[in-house]
Amino acid sequence: MSEEAGHERLLVALALAMVDQPRATLQELAKAVGVSKATLYRFCKTRDQLVLRLMTHCAQVMKQALADSHLDSAPPRAALRSLIEQHLAHKELTAFLIYNWKPDTELEPDIMNSWSGYQETLDGFFLRGQREGVFRVDITAAALSELLIAVITSMVDAERRGRIARMGIAQVAEQMMLHGIAADPGGGPGGRAAG
Repeated sequence: MSEEAGHERLLVALALAMVDQPRATLQELAKAVGVSKATLYRFCKTRDQLVLRLMTHCAQVMKQALADSHLDSAPPRAALRSLIEQHLAHKELTAFLIYNWKPDTELEPDIMNSWSGYQETLDGFFLRGQREGVFRVDITAAALSELLIAVITSMVDAERRGRIARMGIAQVAEQMMLHGIAADPGGGPGGRAAG
């Protein structure tokens, strides 16, 4: 295994350990992921450094998920499906973000610089889908981006808490994004379900 792959596995394990044990010390985290305290200390000397490293790693992985989904060139529905699947493939990192992203995180330039372009890329994708007539235009592209993030994070959190099964989460997220909760999303006048 390459050093990079080893670091990736360690970061994923640490992300999950920090979710499972939010108040754990570095020593407790090291024990939880099966490494010595010295090994973890060489990796990150403080808990704050570890959080920063995990936040920037999450940004790299999630931005790669955007790139791998070909948001600027793939058919919008296929790109949306891929985007959801890519994000769910990294559910440990998503869970870490759910429990560690705080309002003051956005005031930390090191973290925000690593996320630069993420929201803009999502917004651009939804805007393209709207222009191509695939996504509804009565909700802004920015709102669609926020809804996607909310749907994915809520599904990951619900699975962690045992509310829903892992099987089918991607399909549920895709259907929510494309059709909402209406029983007959295409029915009624103007494409709206009768109320």
